[in-house]
This record gives sequence, structure tokens and C-alpha cells, in this order.
Amino acid sequence: MKKKVLAAFMSAAMAVGLAACGGSGQAASDSAQSTATAAAETAQTTAADSGKTFKVGVCQLVQHEALDAATQGFIDTLTDHYGDKVTIDNQNAQGDSATCATIVNGFVSNEYDLILANATPALQAAQSATSTIPILGTSITDYGTALGMSDFSGTTGTNISGTSDLAPLDQQEKMILELVPDVKKVGILYCSAEANSAFQAQEIEKYLKEDGVEWEEFTFSDSNDLSSVINNAVSGIDALYIPTDNTAASNMPIIEPVVEAAKLPVVCGEENMCSNGGLATLSISYYDLGVATGKQAIEILDNGADPSSMEIEYASATTKEYNAKYAAAIGVTVPDDYKAIEGTEAQ
Repeated sequence: MKKKVLAAFMSAAMAVGLAACGGSGQAASDSAQSTATAAAETAQTTAADSGKTFKVGVCQLVQHEALDAATQGFIDTLTDHYGDKVTIDNQNAQGDSATCATIVNGFVSNEYDLILANATPALQAAQSATSTIPILGTSITDYGTALGMSDFSGTTGTNISGTSDLAPLDQQEKMILELVPDVKKVGILYCSAEANSAFQAQEIEKYLKEDGVEWEEFTFSDSNDLSSVINNAVSGIDALYIPTDNTAASNMPIIEPVVEAAKLPVVCGEENMCSNGGLATLSISYYDLGVATGKQAIEILDNGADPSSMEIEYASATTKEYNAKYAAAIGVTVPDDYKAIEGTEAQ
């Protein structure tokens, strides 16, 4: 394969040299340039259409709709592009960080060509496992926080790049004020084991402070103590904010009956959490996020793009959405510029 590509470029170079020696003027120069361009295009096409196959590993932290959608968008993009030339090993850690490490170490041992890490603990496990195999993250809120980089500025300078699911947090905070105009105190619920959830909480707190609104954090270590924490949280607050927290997202059936009984407005970090027990969200498409990550993978595998200088990409569009059933259940009228999430329309 490499010999064919090299031969194409050598032929182009010889053509340029012969034209220069022939002294036939502009026509010869133009002909040589056309030959060189055609050779370069042939080389690129040959590389993209080569018989080479790829092995890609996917480590997803836990099963819930948002992460599932991101993984599916990634897989669809690669299979549409490569067909049977790509083998994708898709594994789920079932919410266990130690299992993430086991999964990605297996990918490294088997010399996979690229690793997708879906959610922060998966990315952290991949970072620890290899500094050479290209790693792409998705559903990562803040790469600086996830990777322990105090000087993060858009690229990692390592074998890691990817996409972020961070929606504008200042706009999410404004949604709380818009939906609960007389809000005095906001509860912030998240899993203490998720660094990116703590990052979002701190950002929301900053905006609430600027608007003179009190807040209180309610953190839980895992699903075992979530029930007691959420029952404690609903008294004494006017609204609840839940960031894009994977543990909370997987356990919305525990949260929903408690907050609905308290008639508490809940603003969630993403659509699927909201549809399972929240009032409103500023939503991105996780499937589209996975598609964007898949395109990054193709750039790396086909064209040799370097993850160290590849910019982290963010969702290009956000939508103000609400859970119509929940709004009706707690007696809240949502502004006209919010879109009802499909499947939640009040009957």
C-alpha cells in the first residue's frame, strides 16, 4: 500500500522535473502541476479506499439514554464510512470505574487502533491505560477537569481529543429564574464521585450568586444513598438543579416520585434526564455528538490527524425543552419558546 502511494508521488515529482528540463514554457509547467495534483489526489483516494481494517474499542460508563445515543452516533458514523473494514468492540462498565479500567486495558493489550471513552470515568481510565493509542472522549463536560489539566485551552497536547456535552450553564441558570421567578433558594443535586458534576455545580453557583439567589448542594456517593439525599433535599428549596450527572441520570426513577410529590420545579442538564423526571432543560443532541466524534475518528484513522492538536468540539445547537406531563403534574406554565419533549405531551 505504502509503496503504491510513494510511487504515485515519485511519478508526479519526475513529471515536474522533466517539464522543467524540457523548457517548453508555461504549457509544460501547467502539465506538470496537473500531473502532481492528480497524483496527490490518487494517493489520498488510495489511502481512503485501501484494504486496511481497523479495530476500535468503545468503553461506555453506564447505560442510559444520553450515553447510549452518543455511542450509537459514533458507531453509525464509523460503520457507514468503513463498512466491514472496522470492528467495533462496544463494552459497558455498568457504572463501575474499576470496570472501565479493565475494559480499556483489554483494548490496549489487543492493540486497538483507537479508543472511544464515553463519560468522564471511562476517559480517565483510558488516559491511565495508554499514551500512544488515540483516545476520543464523548459526553465529557470539561476536559480540563476530567484530565486534571489546569492549563487546558481547547487541545490536550496528548493522545486525547473528543467532544463535550457542556451546554451553556449561564443559560441553564437563567432558565431556573425564568421558570421560578420568585425563587429564593436552589438545591443542586449530584454524585460526589463525578468530577464534571462538581464543575457544573460550581459554575451554576457562581451565576446564582451573581443574581442574589441562595443555593445548597446535596451530594450522594452512589445510588444506595440517593433516596435519603433527595428526600432531604426537597424541603426548604424552591427549585432543584441536576447537572449532566451519569449516576443521577441512571436513577431518575428514584428522584422523580419524590420531586413530583413536592411539586418541585427541576431543571436538568440534558433531555433524557428531564423526560424521566424533570421540568425543563437546555438540550443538545447526544446522537449528533457521537456523530461528530465519529468524524474525528475518521480523520485520525484515514488521514493521520493528531489528537494532541485536535480541538475539543462542542454541540452546535441547543434547544429549550420541557416535560409537559411533569409541568402539568406540578402546576407550572412553561413559556411559549420551550418545546415539549417528544413522548411527554400531557394527555
